[in-house]
Amino acid sequence: MAFIKPFHLGIKAPVVNISAVCRLLGWLLLIEAAFMVIPLATSLIYGENDAMAFVESIAITAGAGLLAILCFRPRLANMGKREGFLLTALVWVVFSAFGMLPLLIGPTPLTVSEGFFEAMSGFTTTGATVIGQVSTLTHGIQMWRCLMQWLGGMGIIMFTLAVLPKFNHSGGLMMFNAEVTGITHDKISPRISQTAKTLWMIYLILTIVLICLLLLGPMNLFESICHAMSTISTGGYSTSDGSIGTWDDSYYTKIVITIFMFIGGINFGLLFATVHGGGLRTLWRNDIFRTYVYVILGMFILFDIAIIVRDQFHDLQDITIEPIFQIVSTITSTGYTVTNFESWGTTVLVLVFLLMFIGACAGSTTGGAKLDRIRCVIVYTWHQLRMVVNPNEVHTVRVNGRVISRTIIGKIMSFMVIYMVTIFLSAILLIGMHVPLVDAFFSTFSCMGNNGLGAGITGYGSSYDIIPDAGKWVLSIVMLIGRLEIFTIFVLFVPEFWRK
Repeated sequence: MAFIKPFHLGIKAPVVNISAVCRLLGWLLLIEAAFMVIPLATSLIYGENDAMAFVESIAITAGAGLLAILCFRPRLANMGKREGFLLTALVWVVFSAFGMLPLLIGPTPLTVSEGFFEAMSGFTTTGATVIGQVSTLTHGIQMWRCLMQWLGGMGIIMFTLAVLPKFNHSGGLMMFNAEVTGITHDKISPRISQTAKTLWMIYLILTIVLICLLLLGPMNLFESICHAMSTISTGGYSTSDGSIGTWDDSYYTKIVITIFMFIGGINFGLLFATVHGGGLRTLWRNDIFRTYVYVILGMFILFDIAIIVRDQFHDLQDITIEPIFQIVSTITSTGYTVTNFESWGTTVLVLVFLLMFIGACAGSTTGGAKLDRIRCVIVYTWHQLRMVVNPNEVHTVRVNGRVISRTIIGKIMSFMVIYMVTIFLSAILLIGMHVPLVDAFFSTFSCMGNNGLGAGITGYGSSYDIIPDAGKWVLSIVMLIGRLEIFTIFVLFVPEFWRK
């Protein structure tokens, strides 16, 4: 049946091509099953006992995908705006549901709540974990955790657009806009699939370069691959309980990872323009990139002052590489740590809150509200204050010389309101589950910004395992809302979405 009528709550007529969405989900599950072969191969190479867990997971995932392809045969295969939003929202949930299978079946099985949280945290590149000792995991499971982040970093839909050219003609642009972050979405090429291929090629090249650079330090090949995928995706999963702090003696490793986290926070379209003829001048002329650099430098000064005032300055790296590492890790939503930043004092904790909220550049792999929006809000607010004094003045908000329309400004303001309300309500739910107030707000802030950092009970050396099962589901939803930047999820609850 081409069209299935949704649950009737005053909805006059079905308009969403559910069959086409389910059939495409089937194809996407086959892609996920294919990626599970990589951790399976890893398990076989290391001769560990989790190979069958991946074989079973691949069979279940591929079987479900084939079943969806065979059972759903839409009369019309075209995908419109509604189908694009629905597929984009569903694919992250479906990928997480099947992505958790190796974690449930493996030698150290998680519960369903824990497994879904871990998989959603992986695909959304949040990096929050319920696993207290990741070093005890098998190489296959560790590879799968980092691979989930790598896939989610550039985007599941983005990968689909790159490998399935048919979306050039069937809802591809809608899905691109629904998944890509930011206030505007610029295409590198007129063809959406070519744009996706180009972005993924940049992503892949950066990953390979980082693997090679990490190999020159103390990390072995396996550790280099896993941390390269987690770094360039700004995800933050590590193979070690101490995160990057395990290699605390290696200034080289911390500097290399800091540089690539910083690169992961730059708009990939801007990186493309920089490499293809624009040069570093193109990079520096970009308003958002300059703001990105200035925010990091400003925070570095504030962090150093706080560290010195708290008497946490013991050697040179305490006021150089460690604070800059933590600042870049936080603003890019990577969530790596090299030390317990809570020991730097309350001021630093407040600044970390602010960095988690701000985020880096739109069009990157990072989370948070994004600097593009923050800059527009600040400029627009300043203009409003000036108009109080001079009502007849006309002001425009510009980003890189482009005028931002009032419609987009309104959307940005709505985004900010919903973003903060979602954090507040989610934190209240966690408090109702007896999570301490500061921990509830920090965890919600962290998951909404796809950051993964913890404080207090979920802080340095701890995990999100302490959060009640119901709280894990709340935070999983918050991660999804944050990754798809609110509107892609909440539009599904607008009655007009299901009407002609």
